Amino acid sequence: MTETAAPSKHSTDGFGVSSRIQAALPEMSAAMAKIGALLLENPAAPLELSITELAQQAGTSPATVTRFCRLIGYAGYPPLRVGAAADLGRSSAETWQSDIGRAFDPADSVVEVLNALVSSHTSALQTTAARLDREAAERAAAAIARSDHVDIYGIGGSAVLAAELQARLYRIGLNAHMWSEVHEGLTSAAIQGPGTVAIGISNTGRTGETLEMLSLARSTGALAVAITGNPDSPLASVADYHLTAFAADAYLQPDDLSAKHAQLLAIDLLYLLVAQQDFSRTTAKLAASAAAVAPHRRSLRGSGRTAAKGRTAS
Repeated sequence: MTETAAPSKHSTDGFGVSSRIQAALPEMSAAMAKIGALLLENPAAPLELSITELAQQAGTSPATVTRFCRLIGYAGYPPLRVGAAADLGRSSAETWQSDIGRAFDPADSVVEVLNALVSSHTSALQTTAARLDREAAERAAAAIARSDHVDIYGIGGSAVLAAELQARLYRIGLNAHMWSEVHEGLTSAAIQGPGTVAIGISNTGRTGETLEMLSLARSTGALAVAITGNPDSPLASVADYHLTAFAADAYLQPDDLSAKHAQLLAIDLLYLLVAQQDFSRTTAKLAASAAAVAPHRRSLRGSGRTAAKGRTAS
């Protein structure tokens, strides 16, 4: 049967993933039926597997998985994952613990929630500091400081961290660029070469776009650096140097900000080690940039006088 990206003719409003699959089975090609059978047997698969991994287990392609999602009424794989999570949540008495977090309870007070957050963030920073490969950080920083060009890759939440690192490196005189769109990132990665550095940031280390960009950059001759929470991840495996930014994944899954704080610690360390390599250049560039923006910063003393005059006049 010819595969189609068109939505199912059957109404799926209010249906769970399994019900949608059952309703659309007659319309499915053999490849799509394999995906359906896999999901009926293991409803949690979308939460545990990337689209590529799901396709591999079903013996098909990511494009076919996307068409399958549309056939059963979802716009793509991410909405399917949301639907699977909702189904599991409705069927589990442990919804809060499994979907929201284990570090605190919905009945906890503000103080208890705050203490849980402090504990989680502190643990992430301390564990990152203990596990981070210091020699790798030093060697990566030395390569970045003498590089002709630095590409930094990050998707989604990691893009914020990639932009932060790019801005810091650029401010101290390095030719650094940040890419969060895969086509643009691959274009830049393709023209990398010896004497350049590519940095990939991903908490899981499994983000396909980041992995693709970093792999291509390394294949063209760039030194590859990965910052992830998993030293055994695919992104770490393609890097010359890997920095572990560890988070315990204790609350608000999958938006645990302690993971980003661990990443921020790693990139802050990397930035400062780079800054040390040529300290005179660093201080000169920082002074020049500070002077450039100084006219745009209002004096607190002047603002106070203006406010006082305004009150007197009124």
